[in-house]
Amino acid sequence: MPLVALRRMFLTLAATAVAGLAVAAEDKKAADIKNEAREVKIEDIVLMVPSDWKQQPPANRLRLAQFVVPAAEDDELPTEMVVSFFGGAGGGVDANIGRWVGQFADGRKATVTKGTSMQGTYYFVDVRGTYKMPIGPPIQGRTQDLPNAQMRGIILEREGQGNYFLKLAGPEKTVSAQEEALRASIGGDKKSETAYEVK
Repeated sequence: MPLVALRRMFLTLAATAVAGLAVAAEDKKAADIKNEAREVKIEDIVLMVPSDWKQQPPANRLRLAQFVVPAAEDDELPTEMVVSFFGGAGGGVDANIGRWVGQFADGRKATVTKGTSMQGTYYFVDVRGTYKMPIGPPIQGRTQDLPNAQMRGIILEREGQGNYFLKLAGPEKTVSAQEEALRASIGGDKKSETAYEVK
């Protein structure tokens, strides 16, 4: 076989091997991410929670569960993901989206999408701006302005049960980095979501 043909064959085999290694690395990365999540049952829903979200006892009776989320680089403020459930007394989807959006000062930006998971229909809420962060017991209604903040929340409808509320709010860099983890926690899929207009 001529030297040129041998060289071409070698380069083709090398390129195929490199491509195969890249695919294997991506598959391993996806498997590692999946393996890092742990199952947490909360009432009648199941969340797949990243291993670096540290579960804590609920800080008040309005919470079913809470997790401390790791801060992004340069973010020092602890950020929580909180799960709440109020049965039939929690109000409708639109009212709660409005309540969440209202926790940000004027000039905020908000988007809402609607999707379906194995656990029910869900609404994914994304709000950015200055967050009126609650401080102290909820009954006191005290807040502190947190600029460059973001909230990502999920309202998960459970047929015959009511709505579950998952809320992650804090510095924008930290919250933004957790978007896919939050969505994946309920089995959501961004590609299948559609824009939702609050009525």
